[in-house]
Amino acid sequence: MTKQCEGRIIRSLSGFYEVQTKDGTVTCRARGNLRRGTAIPLTGDLVTITVEHGKGMVEKIHQRRNSFVRPAVANIDALVVFAANANPVTEPFLIDRVAAIAGDQEVPVYLCVNKCDLDPAQDLIRIYTHAGFQVIAASAETGDGIEQLRELIKGKLVAFTGNSGVGKSSILNRLCPLLNLPTGEVSEKLGRGRHTTRHVELYDLGDGTLVADTPGFSSFDTDQMDVMLKENLQYAFPDFGAYIGTCQFHDCSHRKEPGCAITAALQNGEIEPTRYDSYLKLYEKAAQIKLWELK
Repeated sequence: MTKQCEGRIIRSLSGFYEVQTKDGTVTCRARGNLRRGTAIPLTGDLVTITVEHGKGMVEKIHQRRNSFVRPAVANIDALVVFAANANPVTEPFLIDRVAAIAGDQEVPVYLCVNKCDLDPAQDLIRIYTHAGFQVIAASAETGDGIEQLRELIKGKLVAFTGNSGVGKSSILNRLCPLLNLPTGEVSEKLGRGRHTTRHVELYDLGDGTLVADTPGFSSFDTDQMDVMLKENLQYAFPDFGAYIGTCQFHDCSHRKEPGCAITAALQNGEIEPTRYDSYLKLYEKAAQIKLWELK
């Protein structure tokens, strides 16, 4: 007998999908038409499945509120970007690129600066607080900032992302010790962590909170992330918002044009130099994108 039901994908790995339904979890494959292109199921997707003899099949992906290539998740309420100023040190450009991708889809971004027991990361916290981000100074080792983070994500479906070794899984273990997720050592020589999370999985922390733990990335991975039009990039930087539309030229790209309100704000100290540098790098990447790549 074939049964049809709806649920949410809570884990995806090697073409198999764990779907949480009201009756329990079902391991599924996807129909052939859902294995190609943008139709590939993602963790966080709401889906319709059929179950026959205990085997499930994803038949339909419901309309998404948002979706991302890296991290490979859908329908999130917020993105929590993890960073640290202790080994491995997070490059601001990595934070800015991930934040811009989320901003392009109007997904709120929170910054959690971990390992503050080793380095308080005062400059990093100052930069992103000034840029308008909600920033939490935390330590998986001491527990500082954990309750603040818990309250911030309460009742939401959020994704944890950040560079390898920054402590996403360690923080998640602090939020829910019963998970006992594996954590890795950071190489002192290479200054980066090993991948301990190799797939995207949703964890239920209670109180309606779902957290997607995602594989870490390095600067080499950013080229595999989502792309956006250069014209949209300015809107993905919340610290530019007060100045957009006030430049001398309506089509100002905020690079070398005279009368640019954003470069003026930069010179006046109202926009952080590292943020503007990231904008320029991302603009150059976005300028190479063809319209068909966004379809």
